[in-house]
Amino acid sequence: MGLQCGIVGLPNVGKSTLFNALSNAKAQSANYPFCTIEPNVGVITVPDSRINQLAEIIQPQKVVPTTVEIVDIAGLVKGASKGEGLGNQFLGNIRNTDAIIHVIRCFEDDNIVHVDGSVNPVRDKEIIDIELQLKDLESVEKRMAKYQRAAGSGDKEAKTIYEQLTLLKNGLESGKSARAIDLGGDLHDDLKDLNLLTAKPVLYACNVDEKSVKTGNKHTAALMEAVKDEKAEVLFISAAIEADIAQLDSYEDRQMFLEDMGLEEPGVNLLIQSAYRLLNLITYFTAGVKEVRAWTIHRGDTAPQAAGVIHTDFEKGFIRAEVIKFNDYMKYRSESACRDAGKLGIEGKTYVVEDGDIMHFLFNV
Repeated sequence: MGLQCGIVGLPNVGKSTLFNALSNAKAQSANYPFCTIEPNVGVITVPDSRINQLAEIIQPQKVVPTTVEIVDIAGLVKGASKGEGLGNQFLGNIRNTDAIIHVIRCFEDDNIVHVDGSVNPVRDKEIIDIELQLKDLESVEKRMAKYQRAAGSGDKEAKTIYEQLTLLKNGLESGKSARAIDLGGDLHDDLKDLNLLTAKPVLYACNVDEKSVKTGNKHTAALMEAVKDEKAEVLFISAAIEADIAQLDSYEDRQMFLEDMGLEEPGVNLLIQSAYRLLNLITYFTAGVKEVRAWTIHRGDTAPQAAGVIHTDFEKGFIRAEVIKFNDYMKYRSESACRDAGKLGIEGKTYVVEDGDIMHFLFNV
C-alpha cells in the first residue's frame, strides 16, 4: 500500500541503531548529529504468527507476509521550523510519512553525547513538538489568508473552513498538536491537503538501558506522565539489545538470547506491530497450495476494496467474496471442511473485512 512510518527524534537518541535492527538496512550509525542525512527506507515484515499457522496446514509453495515501510529521518534541532540544521529537509520527510515513531532517549550514558547536554525526555519531546507545531501554524496562517475575505463576505462554506482554521491556529498557538484539537467534526475536505505534521498519529518509543526494557525507569515515568492526555501509545525498547539480536544469524540463537534477557520476543516485533496499528491497518489472507499471502488494508475497508489491493480489476469486476474466519480454518483445517461445516460465508459488496479473514474473490472483468 506504500504506507510509511517515519522514525524521528533529536540527534543521538538511537534512531539509526533502531532502524538497523528493524530493517538490517545498515544505516550509518555514529555518535554525532546528522549522521543520517538522506532518509533511509526499510521495508519491514510485520510479525504475524497466523501466516505461519496457515502455512503449516497448507504447505504452500510460497509464503508472502505483509510489510510496512519504516523511514529513518535526520535528527531535528531547535529552530528546524525556520530551517536550522537540516530543518526544511527533516520536516519535508516527515510530511511524506503516514505516521510518526518518535524515539526518545531514556537512558544515561556518559559516552554518548546528548545534543542538549543532559537526558530529559520531556524536554526532548517538547522540542520536536514545538518545531512541528510552528511549521503547522505557518501552513494554517497561509490558508487562513486565502479564505478570510470569502468568509467575511457571507460564503457559508468558506466561513466553515475559516472557523476550523481558526480553531487550529488557536490550538497550535497554545501548544497543542493538531490531532488533539477539537474541530467540532472531521477536518473539511478542502483542508486535508494541508497534511499537517502534528495531525499524524504518534508512537513514543522510549530507548532505554537493558535493565529498564521491561519495567521502565524514572525517565519513562516522566514521559508517560507528560503524554497521558495524548492517547498515544508508549513502548519501551532498548536499541542496544535489538542491535545485538539483529547480529544473530539463526532463530534458535535469537530465542536463546531473548531467554537470557528475560524477554518473550524482540522489541522490534512489538514496535512493528504498534506501527501497523498506528496506521490503522489490518491483515487478510489468501490461502492455497501455490501461495499463502498476507494482504494489508485499512480497517473498515469493504470486500471490493480489499480485492482491489490484489488487482484493480478485482475491485472493478467484483461479484462476491468467499470468507472463512481464521479460527474456523484452524479448527477444521481445510477450505472444504469449513465449507462442509457451514463456515464458509458468501459476502457481497457491503461486507466489511475483518482482521484475519481468509478470502477468495470472484470477479468479472
